[in-house]
Amino acid sequence: MIQHINTSAGMAAAALAVGLLAGTPAWAQDKAAADAWRYQLTPYVWMTGLDGSVRPFRGAPTVTVNKSFSDILENLDAAAFVNGTARKGSYVLQGDFSYAATSDQAALPLGLSAKAKIRQTSLTMTGGHNWMLSPQSSFDLMAGLRLWQIKAEVNVPGVGSAQSNTSFVDPVVAARWRYDIAPRWSSLLYADMGGLDVGSKFTWQVHASVNYQVKENIFVSVGYRHLSVNYRDNGKRLDFSQSGPIVGATLRF
Repeated sequence: MIQHINTSAGMAAAALAVGLLAGTPAWAQDKAAADAWRYQLTPYVWMTGLDGSVRPFRGAPTVTVNKSFSDILENLDAAAFVNGTARKGSYVLQGDFSYAATSDQAALPLGLSAKAKIRQTSLTMTGGHNWMLSPQSSFDLMAGLRLWQIKAEVNVPGVGSAQSNTSFVDPVVAARWRYDIAPRWSSLLYADMGGLDVGSKFTWQVHASVNYQVKENIFVSVGYRHLSVNYRDNGKRLDFSQSGPIVGATLRF
C-alpha cells in the first residue's frame, strides 16, 4: 500500500536537488521500478486428500483410491509444492509445481485384493496480462500449459502386476483476481481449465486464499485448493481429484 505524505515546498525542493545530484530524476526512478521484473516464490503445504480410479491398460482391473489427508499421512511416500510468479509492468508469468505419491489397497472379486500406487506430478506454466481494476483490486488473464506425469502400478498377489507411465500436456486458460481487504490483508481467487481432448479429456482447478503481510516482502497465506484430471487413452484410465487446505509463505524480491 502506498501512503501519500504531504511535504513542504522546501522539502520537495531538497528532494529534487538530491535526485538531480544522483543523476536520476525521481520520475525516472519510479518508471524504472515499474518496468523492472518483480518476483515472488511461495513454497506451501497442501493438506490434500486423493479420490480417483486407475486402470493402467485395457483389460486390467480398475482400482478405486479414496484417501483423506489423514489417510495419506499414514502412507505418504513424498510430496512437494511450490508456486512462483514474475511480473513486469502489465505482464505476468506464473509457474506451479506439485507432486504427490500415495498407495492404496482394494478388494476384488473371488477374494482377491489389488494394491495400487500412484505418483502424480504436474507443472503448470502460464503467462498473460494484468489489469488494475481499482487501487485495491487487480485481475490477471493468462494462458499456458499443464504438464502431467502419472505413474500407476497395480499389483494382485498371486496373479501379477501391471505398470503404467503416462505423460501428456494440456493447454489451459487461467484467471486470477486479487483484492486488498484491509491494510496487510488481501484475498486471492484463482481458477483454470483445459485439456479438451488435447492431452486429457478435461482438467481444472480452483484455489482461494487469504493472505497476511508479515513484513515488507514476506506474506503468509491460508486457503483451499482443488485439482482434477480426467484422462482416457486406449483403454487406459486415470481419473483423480486432489482437494484440501493449503498453508504457504511468500517471499517477494
